[in-house]
Amino acid sequence: MNTTIAIDLGGTNVRVARVREGKIEARLSEPVKASGTEREVLDQMCALVEKVNNGTASRIGVAVPSVVDFNTGIVYNVMNIPSWKEVHLKQYLESRFGIETHADNDVNCFVAAEKAYGAGRPFDNLVGITLGTGVGAGIVIDGKVYRGANTGAGEICSLPYLESNYEDYTSQQLFNKWHTTALAEADKARAGDPVATARWHELGLHLGKLLQVILYTYDPQAIVIGGGIAASRDLFERAMLSSAREGFQQPHIVDKVSIVFSSLADCNMLGASLL
Repeated sequence: MNTTIAIDLGGTNVRVARVREGKIEARLSEPVKASGTEREVLDQMCALVEKVNNGTASRIGVAVPSVVDFNTGIVYNVMNIPSWKEVHLKQYLESRFGIETHADNDVNCFVAAEKAYGAGRPFDNLVGITLGTGVGAGIVIDGKVYRGANTGAGEICSLPYLESNYEDYTSQQLFNKWHTTALAEADKARAGDPVATARWHELGLHLGKLLQVILYTYDPQAIVIGGGIAASRDLFERAMLSSAREGFQQPHIVDKVSIVFSSLADCNMLGASLL
């Protein structure tokens, strides 16, 4: 039976899996050669594909943290991999392996997996957001991922907010301003540190305003939140929901929308397998 090779190219790790009917049969992961040349990163990715593929793969799907032209498979300006400015990824992988290949933004893959296998299954219209080094959003309308005319839909993190944009206030970028990390502040907050607790509260307040943007713009049935920072939901969820209601013109909508946190493992790879 045919399988799909799913690739999750992150700024820290590259992960490759063999997927059959939504189940991961085999996987490999290693630190990505982020400072390497474009070809070095491609070769690293392909070496993992060769190890995982047992000869049954009929498709390759790639999740990439960047703007991706879904139609051409061209990848632009990958986060934390400086050499990847304009990579013709679909063309390269199809030429190398002779297998149909598609690439997409990693958050589009995240929301596709949530719709197919996770918290998004009951909904036809939803938005997925991932909170990590940055913030990304993926949109599902009428059961299908919406990419926009130029495959740039969902880049809400770049919208102006306060002194810069939403990403600077709703991701690790906010903790960078305090010269710390989300992980360190989570440990301190859970140990009772009042400064760390206040910082997570502030993050929640900003996230609430980001949710308002999603509600005003897309009016979805559900918002699914994932990413590394979402693991600390206990530190910011209450402030986030309170902030989302505050000042919102139709506060009852906030209560109608299902705002849930992802519990689906391997979202990006599962979403890539659906491409």
